[in-house]
Amino acid sequence: MNGLHFKDYFWNSDLTSTGGYDVIIQHLNEGKRTCKEVEDFMKARASIEEKYAKDLLSLSKKVCGHNEMNTLKRSLDMFKLQTEQVSLSHLQLAQNMRDEVKKLEDFKERQKDARKKIEQQMDVLHKQKALQLKKTTESKKTYEQKCRDKEEVDQNVNRNAGANNTKHIEKLYSKAQQAKQNAEEADRIYVQNVSSLGKIRDEWLKEHMKACELFEKLAMERINVLRNTVWTHVNQLSQQCVTSDELYEEVRKSLEQCDIQEDIEHFVNLRRTGDKPPAPVVYENFYTGQRPPTPSRKPPPISRRGVLPDPVNNDRDPLYSTVQDPGYSVIKY
Repeated sequence: MNGLHFKDYFWNSDLTSTGGYDVIIQHLNEGKRTCKEVEDFMKARASIEEKYAKDLLSLSKKVCGHNEMNTLKRSLDMFKLQTEQVSLSHLQLAQNMRDEVKKLEDFKERQKDARKKIEQQMDVLHKQKALQLKKTTESKKTYEQKCRDKEEVDQNVNRNAGANNTKHIEKLYSKAQQAKQNAEEADRIYVQNVSSLGKIRDEWLKEHMKACELFEKLAMERINVLRNTVWTHVNQLSQQCVTSDELYEEVRKSLEQCDIQEDIEHFVNLRRTGDKPPAPVVYENFYTGQRPPTPSRKPPPISRRGVLPDPVNNDRDPLYSTVQDPGYSVIKY
């Protein structure tokens, strides 16, 4: 696979440095945090969908057009039914989202397990490398010091080579021999530590490259999984829109069958009370006691009464007399 790779660009010139390795680990930790953030986002969205679904389901149970009849009633019933179906589809959407979250959680756990083993191996190698480098550095210092001691003793022997004190010369030769042995032993230990450090370094290089390859694979898998998870998430949302529209289309089809004139006629036929209006109220003359004929179309014209006739006295009518006495009145029959 062409392109840049972890194993080629995360080295350090200092043998004890873990800077490149630490940068990769930080990147993986940030990727893990991104997975958690996507999880939380999708969980929150699923909760929103679930709450919306429950609210919509509750709404679909409310009375809507209870007193309506015929085609409009059928349309309103369909409207409520499809609203309920939409709520159930949103409830299913919330569950589908939680299923995707579970997949992401499982993926995170698998990555955690894959990282754990290699990180433990690398931690051990880093400690071994640091410890062996320290031993090698100390053995080098010891070796250099023993070499300087040997040179100092050799110089002392050379300065006293012409002395007549045999015993002193033998003592110097003995010291020189001991210094030589010490230097050789220090050299042997130093060479041994350098060799051990070289082996540890070779093993570390090999494991570091393997770790980089594994970490790069994990990073690629994480990017791919997150991309596919979000892709699936928005596809679910798009599908929900399609599902909702299909359900609402059933409502539109029902509304197309709603016939206004048919509903009017249905109401008339079902609730009619009669086809004849009440007769008009007519004028009745008090004196004649006769009811004039009722016109077929127009009400009778209202006429004024004539002048009241003057009374006519006869022998049978009572006589009204008035006397001067204001307190007396007689009616004669």
